[in-house]
Amino acid sequence: MDQTRTTPGQTGQVAQQPIQIDMRLLAKSLRRPRSAFSFFMNGVVGLMTIIALVPLFSVIFMLLLRGGARLSLSVFTELPPSAFELGGGFGNAIAGTLVIVGIAALISVPFGIISGVFLAEVAPGSRLAHAVRMCAKLLTGFPSILAGVFAYGAVVLLTGGFSAVAGGIALSILMLPTVTLTAEEAIRMVPSKIREAAIGMGATRVQTVWMVLLPTAFPGVLTGIMLAVARAAGETAPLLFTALFSNYWLGSGGLDLMQPTASLAVLIYNFSAMPFENQVELAWAAALVLVLMVLTVNLIGQSLSRTRVD
Repeated sequence: MDQTRTTPGQTGQVAQQPIQIDMRLLAKSLRRPRSAFSFFMNGVVGLMTIIALVPLFSVIFMLLLRGGARLSLSVFTELPPSAFELGGGFGNAIAGTLVIVGIAALISVPFGIISGVFLAEVAPGSRLAHAVRMCAKLLTGFPSILAGVFAYGAVVLLTGGFSAVAGGIALSILMLPTVTLTAEEAIRMVPSKIREAAIGMGATRVQTVWMVLLPTAFPGVLTGIMLAVARAAGETAPLLFTALFSNYWLGSGGLDLMQPTASLAVLIYNFSAMPFENQVELAWAAALVLVLMVLTVNLIGQSLSRTRVD
């Protein structure tokens, strides 16, 4: 490949001199140490990825094989069987999981969005904002069993019994930091020209946040909510201390949230250790249903995360 280099001539004109470049020096070759190292590391990363995926696909294969064989309409509509009883299902556990996670979302989502607005718009550089942000990041790695212990002492002992409300409060502690941090980041990603346009039209700060920033950042906020819900739906330890378990529907003749409530995670924990084949098969089927529920929520969150603010 020839390139030219300009040099001033004797008469003031610019003379062009060709520059010779050997393209063979630019070509990649495994004989070169840097290229060989890059090729080797790519192979190592690919091999490690395959090794990491083997346990995942093994679990999914076992769930489809053993859990799929037990799935039927009855498992979604019937109650868990007793020790020596055949058949049965976990319809109450699915309903209990949805109710408990719904209670957790009703608590964590409003507080999380308000906290995200405060961190991103109201006082992003204040000491209080730094403290809240640090606490939220610490809570993302908070052990789930400690959330259950806290809810047990703060709710179960005060109310005098296990309940769906206590389980929802425990799960809301785990959901809150995810919702808060994702809401803050989504609001920060809104272009400043949108804020300036709203202020230029005479909108107040509250109107700008409520009518402009939050609708624009809605895909990112909803992504955080979906991810938080997916995490909460698969938690077992907090529910053992708060909601416990029940072989019945949510109350007799009505929705009673202050009674022990069944959930898929606790049902899997209980039935997987049973010496009866029927309960073990139901545990596999419940695990498959729970994985599908969490996978669906995660896919929705991932699809929403691809939405970018223009």
